Amino acid sequence: MPHLRPGGLVPARRDKRPLPRIPVPVARAVVDCAVYVDGVRRPGRVSYREALHEVRSTGQGFVWLGLHSPDDEQMQGVGEVFGLHELVVEDAVSAHQRPKLEVYDDTQFLVLRTVKYVEHESMEKASEVVETGEIMVFTGPDFVITVRHGDHTHLSGVRRRLEARPERLALGPTAVLHAIADLVVDSYLAVTDDMETDIVAIEEAVFGAQRWLNIDPVYLLKREVLELRRAVTPLTGPLARLTAQNPLVPKEIRRHFRDVADHLTTVIDRVVEYDEVLTSLLGAAAAKVGIQQNSDMRKISAWVAIGAVPTMVAGLYGMNFDILPGMHDRQGFLIVCLVLLVACTSLAVVFRRHHWL
Repeated sequence: MPHLRPGGLVPARRDKRPLPRIPVPVARAVVDCAVYVDGVRRPGRVSYREALHEVRSTGQGFVWLGLHSPDDEQMQGVGEVFGLHELVVEDAVSAHQRPKLEVYDDTQFLVLRTVKYVEHESMEKASEVVETGEIMVFTGPDFVITVRHGDHTHLSGVRRRLEARPERLALGPTAVLHAIADLVVDSYLAVTDDMETDIVAIEEAVFGAQRWLNIDPVYLLKREVLELRRAVTPLTGPLARLTAQNPLVPKEIRRHFRDVADHLTTVIDRVVEYDEVLTSLLGAAAAKVGIQQNSDMRKISAWVAIGAVPTMVAGLYGMNFDILPGMHDRQGFLIVCLVLLVACTSLAVVFRRHHWL
């Protein structure tokens, strides 16, 4: 079918093959790029190619390049300039990686899972408690590259704090690696503090005196704790390698990594404790729901038993037998009704004494 264009009718495109993808410049993914010499940032704005050329031509300082959600072509262009291995370039593009540390010659590649606590009014109204993201860090002798995935993985604060401490930045790219790892682990601690409030609220709901219990928040928080556990626990291995006798990490930085590892141990202990508590709460909640259902079934059964007596009598009288009392006598009918009332009342009293009503 022809299409109306400014120049007149133009035949429709018959070729159904997808149009070639227009490459997006790497600059679109660059958040910040700077050269640091003796811990001090060089003034001016430069591209990562110019920054790396300056560092390697002078033999001083290092480049810190920050990227946010680069695509394949953008990351390949960065990898070619910095000489990154093709495997880590591929990992940097695809998110949902497990925390890990890989070493290629003199380049280290660290993957960190980030978490953010999602504010909510109550667990009954919450659909998500923990939001996850990723930060990937490449460190070499004269460069550090950070690749962020997620909306809450900002590193501008880390850059400003390090720039305010040039003596720390003077230690090289591994100082940036430590600062990022420290930020991520500290965020784990903050998230566990917030989740403790939710767990306390669920404990009060499970063991409270309320009649009805919604068990869905327990399952939701259990799922979120497992998500946090998957993000936190695998990081112990990479931090152990960074605190060991690693020739790529200066001794002073290794000492700081030990402090990060201690904080991570605290986080893991909390997460394990939360997991065990929620497992217990899940069992208690399921038992409470079962008790509620049994109580409801007893009440239903009691009312059915009470209603069965007049139903049976009404069924007999509905057969129109002349031999039944009260068929032709008003006084007899009133006596039958009185007997039914006494029988139903007696059953109600018995069921109430046995806590069925």
